[in-house]
Amino acid sequence: MTIPKHIAIIMDGNGRWAEARGLPKVLGHSQGVESVRKIVKACVKKGVRYLTLYAFSTENWKRPDQEIKALFKLLENFIDREFKLFHDNQIRFRVIGERAKIQKDLLAKIESKEKETAGYEKLTLNVALSYGARQEILNAVRALVEDARSGKINVSEIDEDVFSSRLYTQGQPDPDLLIRTSGEMRVSNFLLWQISYAEIYVTDKLWPDFGENDLDKAIEEYNKRDRRFGGR
Repeated sequence: MTIPKHIAIIMDGNGRWAEARGLPKVLGHSQGVESVRKIVKACVKKGVRYLTLYAFSTENWKRPDQEIKALFKLLENFIDREFKLFHDNQIRFRVIGERAKIQKDLLAKIESKEKETAGYEKLTLNVALSYGARQEILNAVRALVEDARSGKINVSEIDEDVFSSRLYTQGQPDPDLLIRTSGEMRVSNFLLWQISYAEIYVTDKLWPDFGENDLDKAIEEYNKRDRRFGGR
């Protein structure tokens, strides 16, 4: 069986999971963190090299302040608790997204963990935080315009590789497999450039219920696909 080198996941359904059980939404997010831990460990075991998780979008800033604070507290707790997991399993931790909006003390902690794990190569864990693909693409365009204006690059030299080098995922392969939980059939402004040729797998499972067996099913389905990349 071929294991995808890069898996991206839209982790959806935390709120509905909690609502179905008569619980506060924050408990759904908390249970979702447990699924993150399970899937990270499973990816290490299976030999996945890159895992990108959609944790918080640019649109999520419209949510109630209390929910936003709870989400970022859960992220901070995850970073603190999983320090040993990162080191024991040689996991490189990275955050991709608009950092300017992230609280300064949390951002300092994120950047500290990124530096500590920068040399690890078994699995790169990208957490998409305050992330929006349209904004990412606009940022890349602006960077290339500035480089062209300053003479660092000729416009004729700009190709897909050059453009990709200005994205948050620079230096990484594009996702082979995109998984979305909760049954929603949309990509929600996630890695729009990078998922151009990704195989898409949608499951009705809500994210807090998604485990290693569900990941296995997604990979099995991925192996049934004929990846032609537009060649035939």
